[in-house]
Amino acid sequence: MGNYTIDEFIQQTKQDEQENDYFELETPRILEVNLSDMVWAKAGSMISYTGQIKFERERLLEHGVGVMFKKAMTGEGASLMKATGRGRLYLADQGKKITIFELNGESITVNGNDLLAFEPGIEWEIKMMRKVAGMMAGGLFNVTLKGKGRVAITSHYEPLTLLVKPGEPVITDPGATVAWSGNLTPEFRTDISIRTFLGRGSGESIQMEFTGEGFVIVQPFEEKYTATNIPM
Repeated sequence: MGNYTIDEFIQQTKQDEQENDYFELETPRILEVNLSDMVWAKAGSMISYTGQIKFERERLLEHGVGVMFKKAMTGEGASLMKATGRGRLYLADQGKKITIFELNGESITVNGNDLLAFEPGIEWEIKMMRKVAGMMAGGLFNVTLKGKGRVAITSHYEPLTLLVKPGEPVITDPGATVAWSGNLTPEFRTDISIRTFLGRGSGESIQMEFTGEGFVIVQPFEEKYTATNIPM
């Protein structure tokens, strides 16, 4: 149905007024945070809020010197914001689909560009894929999150989860790789030839290889990593 009266459209698309969980999907692409204290979110992801909420960029030494050093190397000095107060906060990121995970002691590693929000009790660490730093402009940065609480990630369109089994490695394109189980550490494979340098290669010269046991989440879209578009 594409035609509505104004009243019909409001009824179809209005916000949910009921009390919801801390993280709730208002639509598949809008995250509602029922804020009573604090939440970490991707800088620039706020689209609306009600109540008394204050926003501030992550401070340089917010998480210690080690994290500061890693973030400084990404060229993105403050990619997280802290929202504090009470109210309803609505987050989104370029219309990407949102998935909410509830961690119960597990860990998950997320592409820095695909992390939308997480509860303050979650432990997190930025990791740089050093082996790929010389192959892709700026390298590739990811965030490992663990503990108890909710984490919201984003993907372009519908994500697909691939199971990694012993003896059955999974190979992915870095730009299409959204997240993976925290126990996995990907290796990078290269398939660089003269044809690649001449611009006649397949475009798949850098690949991520996951071995062991776990899962990898991919999306039907390839992020492009350049000097001005470095995740996290």
